[in-house]
Amino acid sequence: MKLDTRALRYLTTEDWRVLAAVEQGSKNHEVVPTPLIAQLSGMRGGNNVHKNISTLAKDGLIAKVKNARYDGYRLTYGGLDYLALNTHRKGDTIFSLGNQIGVGKESDIYVCASPSSRQLVLKLHRLGRISFRTVKANRDYLRNRNAGSWMYLSRLAAQKEHAFMKVLHREGFPVPEPVAWSRHTVVMEFIDAFPLRMIDSVPDPGKLYAELMDMIVQLAQRGLIHGDFNEFNILIKEKGGSGGQREEETEEGSAFAKDATLTPILIDFPQTLSTNHTNAEFYFDRDVNCVKRYFERRLRYTSDEPGPFLKDAIKGIDNERRLDVEVEATGFSRKMAKELDRFVEPVSNEVEGAEAVPADEDDLEDEDEDEQEEAEIDIEDVEGFEPERESREAGALEQPDDATVSLEDLALDDDLAVKDPRLFADGLSALQMSQDATVVAQKVKTKKKAAGWAI
Repeated sequence: MKLDTRALRYLTTEDWRVLAAVEQGSKNHEVVPTPLIAQLSGMRGGNNVHKNISTLAKDGLIAKVKNARYDGYRLTYGGLDYLALNTHRKGDTIFSLGNQIGVGKESDIYVCASPSSRQLVLKLHRLGRISFRTVKANRDYLRNRNAGSWMYLSRLAAQKEHAFMKVLHREGFPVPEPVAWSRHTVVMEFIDAFPLRMIDSVPDPGKLYAELMDMIVQLAQRGLIHGDFNEFNILIKEKGGSGGQREEETEEGSAFAKDATLTPILIDFPQTLSTNHTNAEFYFDRDVNCVKRYFERRLRYTSDEPGPFLKDAIKGIDNERRLDVEVEATGFSRKMAKELDRFVEPVSNEVEGAEAVPADEDDLEDEDEDEQEEAEIDIEDVEGFEPERESREAGALEQPDDATVSLEDLALDDDLAVKDPRLFADGLSALQMSQDATVVAQKVKTKKKAAGWAI
């Protein structure tokens, strides 16, 4: 779906509270009852709640389900987008939003800018597109967790990608710098580069091939396997080179100057897994074969050396420097990884025409135990919520058991009013919010616990 922010500036504080209430109610309701929405929002007077619900429904942020057994609404991806954007806006992460620069089978990519005019990239995970919904219908990933599971999986994918990008960037791997994460969105550094699939020729294909293989081996030596290492998830950044020596560009792709230095940048990490995974060798060999196949078909380069192989890459691995263990300790738990892998593995195999990889028997045994665990998320106040930023401690990614949120510090002034939108160019439009001086802050408390998934 297309991200439309035109209604963002017209939403009032009450609208945001009702939208947040629908999100919280979606934790254990596919269709959130209208009385529950009014209760969770903490607003007095049913007429006001119905007015806000009508406004949100007209903007496509929530939707009414036909032939439902009771009066209620469900959260749409548009509503989840608005909640995430509002979080980034209040955290001074995003000030303006630009055009869409990429579309994938599981995400949408937009260019945006920070209040300091720094260009960033906003990635919205959208697992469960129309062409991939049969995957979940034909295969049982979440068993009884069908209600709203696509948004839950999108949140897990964004959280996993941010966690891996954070540790890889810190360790010096060529990946974009992660800036912030909220719900199903990840904000990262903007890199001016070409995808490898758009490149028709390079000055030295052997050197680029060796760098890519070395990157696969270095990841394995730190306990990680990318899982989707192909021409779609590799960017080639050009440094140096004289414009007069640039090779001719073909209709199929781009070419670089003969004296240019090419640096590969790795992106897309939701499917990254550990070298201790049951099918680690399968995914490692698939990453290697994807690079070999592309260089043979597109760049007409074939390497004489076999491999690399996983058993050789992990020889003498230092367990103290394993990044997979560190990521699990920072908040992306093994339970979350299992739930996400049930979706990522079969989808990746169906897209490439490969056979499905058998699931781990321990995953199936632990699934019944996971369904009995109680999950609780915190209510994010409308104007006082601080997003999960990169500077936070690792443990902040975990959800608290009990949530008690206060709206007493509700800000009535719009901080964006003091910023000058003329600082931004390239068609970026400021994310403006309404300034309603009649808003009365109210305190909302909840200690509800329920087994099931959480957004």
